[in-house]
Amino acid sequence: MKAVTIPTPGEEDALVLADVPAPEPAPGEVVLDVAAAGVNRADLLQRQGFYNPPPGSSPYPGLEVSGTIAALGAGVEAAAWPIGTPVCALLVGGGYAAQVAVPLGQVLPVPAGIDLVDAAGLPEVACTVWSNVFMTANLLPGQVLLVHGGSSGIGTMAIQLGRAIGARVAVTAGSQAKLEACRALGADILINYREQDFVEVIRDASGGHGADVILDVVGAKYLDRNLTALAVNGRIVVIGLQGGIKAEINLNTLLMKRAALIATSLRVRPAAEKAAIVAAVREHVWPLVESGQVRPVIHARLPLAEAPQAHRILAESTHVGKVLLTV
Repeated sequence: MKAVTIPTPGEEDALVLADVPAPEPAPGEVVLDVAAAGVNRADLLQRQGFYNPPPGSSPYPGLEVSGTIAALGAGVEAAAWPIGTPVCALLVGGGYAAQVAVPLGQVLPVPAGIDLVDAAGLPEVACTVWSNVFMTANLLPGQVLLVHGGSSGIGTMAIQLGRAIGARVAVTAGSQAKLEACRALGADILINYREQDFVEVIRDASGGHGADVILDVVGAKYLDRNLTALAVNGRIVVIGLQGGIKAEINLNTLLMKRAALIATSLRVRPAAEKAAIVAAVREHVWPLVESGQVRPVIHARLPLAEAPQAHRILAESTHVGKVLLTV
């Protein structure tokens, strides 16, 4: 089969389309004929040699796909998952390929009303947002959610899910066009981080209350300011390190606010934990998608051979929503 390989880590042209062995399903797995793969910032790090896949997993990038079931491993019931069923899936890796093997617990049916290709833009962002903002940080109706990078794939999903459960959603983004895209999805506190101090804007917009939950992809650069912007009993969830890995905070502020600072990752979690997250997404998020309250936001669809260009788009941060590679 064809797959995007990384013979030598480096810049975008390190991604090489090549012929590789097709996968075989292990017990409890299914093989998918891939229709499309989502492109994520973790893929850029893997290409550069900074985020290797877990031992024993596929060496090819790609953490989410959509497609159809092509083969069943031992223990998978054909009656429940017939060959040809349209699905999408959360992966440890291997999505930039014509086929991929995935544990059944990480497979989701394509929601009604969603195009098969566009469904590739759902698993990673839905699982990331639901597990962090709701399962971990317990965002509640009426609370304030601050999303850094609101126009990203994760950001566009967080806005929609926050709005759907009745939270007030604030976002940071780097241009007016991106902020307007966030407004259209349901964000009502819009912060241009190039021109405004998000701490001041959140304080003013919330009447001094602050943000109850902050979903942060920046890391060290924002850590102290996030704590300042946080409400009493607030929760900061760090899921990215685009702004560095080391920072100092005033622990007394954390203590006086009775706040929680949490850091998580999805890729390296055990399969059982991922299956639990996927099941929760199917229960809570999929009905919102099928009702039209939540949708995948797709910026671009490129052929698999143009994976280098897809990575350039993400690196330039000019996109709103997801970039997909089609097979």
